[in-house]
Amino acid sequence: MKLILKLLSYIYRMAITIRHWLFDIKVLKQQSFSTPIICVGNITVGGTGKTPTAELIINYMRPHYRVALLSRGYGRRTKGYYEVKPNSSYRDVGDEPLQIKLKFPDVLVVVCEDRAEAITRIEAEHPEIGLIVMDDGFQHRKVEARINVVIIDSTRPFAKDDYLPAGSLRDKLDSLWRAHYFIVTKCSNNMSQLDQRLWRKDLQKVAYQKIYFTRVVPASPVPLFPSEFSLECGDEVVLMSGIGNPKSFVTSMRERYNVVEKFNFPDHHIYSVSDLQHVATALERHPNARLLTTEKDAVKLRRSRRVPDVVRQRLFYMPVVMDFLEGSDDDFLGTLKNDLEGKVHIGDLTIGGKE
Repeated sequence: MKLILKLLSYIYRMAITIRHWLFDIKVLKQQSFSTPIICVGNITVGGTGKTPTAELIINYMRPHYRVALLSRGYGRRTKGYYEVKPNSSYRDVGDEPLQIKLKFPDVLVVVCEDRAEAITRIEAEHPEIGLIVMDDGFQHRKVEARINVVIIDSTRPFAKDDYLPAGSLRDKLDSLWRAHYFIVTKCSNNMSQLDQRLWRKDLQKVAYQKIYFTRVVPASPVPLFPSEFSLECGDEVVLMSGIGNPKSFVTSMRERYNVVEKFNFPDHHIYSVSDLQHVATALERHPNARLLTTEKDAVKLRRSRRVPDVVRQRLFYMPVVMDFLEGSDDDFLGTLKNDLEGKVHIGDLTIGGKE
C-alpha cells in the first residue's frame, strides 16, 4: 500500500509540475483584474489557519474598503456562483464561508469554483467592492492576485513532507517564491529566536518576502444555544471537531480543560443523527462535562433540529484568536494596507491599488 501511495504521489507531483510550467511559459493564461485581490492560501491540505487569517484581514480592511470574500465553498452541494446570506445553509455554501458571513454580515461573501468567473461577476454586479480576499486560491494560478499570503502550520513542517496522497503537500515547494507574506501559525508561546531563524531559512526565497509568527491565544468559550451551564478553566470537557488538524485543537484545549473524551471527525464533516447520539452518550457518561467544539463546527449545528437535548444544553464553541509573536516582522496588517494603497515594485511584480 505504501508503494502505491508513493507512486500516486509521484504522478501527482508530475501533474502539478507540468501545470505550473504551462503557466510559466504562458500556454495557460492568468487573468488580472482591476480590483485588488489578496489571496490567502497554503501548500498543504488540512487546517493551517487560512480562515482566521482571512477574518483578520477582513476585519482590519473593512473601515477602508468595501470588502468581498471569495471562496470555493468546499463540500457544498451546490455548483456555480452563489452569494452567501446569513440564513444560508452550510450545505449550500460551505461551513467556512457561512462562518465568515455570520461574523461580518456587511461583507459580500461569494462561493464559486471558478474564481475568475466569480471575480468578473463581482466587478460587474458589485462595482462598490474595492478589495477581494480570495480564500484558498494560491495553487490555482488562473487568477493573478496582487498579494499572496501563504499560511504555514508550524506543527506540520513541510520540508520533509510528501505529496498527496502519501503526504499533505498539495503544491510544489518551488511555488513559495510567489508568496509576498508568510504567516506561520500555531506557534508555541515560547518559540525561540533560533526556531524563527530556521523557519525563515526554509521559507524566504526572495529578499522582499516578510514572515510573521502567530499563536492561538485563549478566548472565552461561547454557548451555541441558550444555556444555564458555564465553562471554566479546569472543567471536564468532551471535545468534538471536524477540522483539518484536530491534533492542534486537542492539544490547546488540554492546556485549559480536563479532556475526558474526544471525537475527531474528518474535515468539513456533516454530522449525522448517529454521530450526535454517540456524543450524547458520552455526555451522559460524564454528567459534569461540557461539550466543546470549534467555531467552524458550531456553524453546522446552530440550526440543526437533530441535536439531542443533552448536547444542546452543554454545547460550547471556542473562537479562534490569532496573536503575533515577538520577532515577527513589524505590523502585518499595516504593511498589507500600505501595499494596497501604494505601488510597490518588487522585481517584475507589482503590488498596489487599482491600475
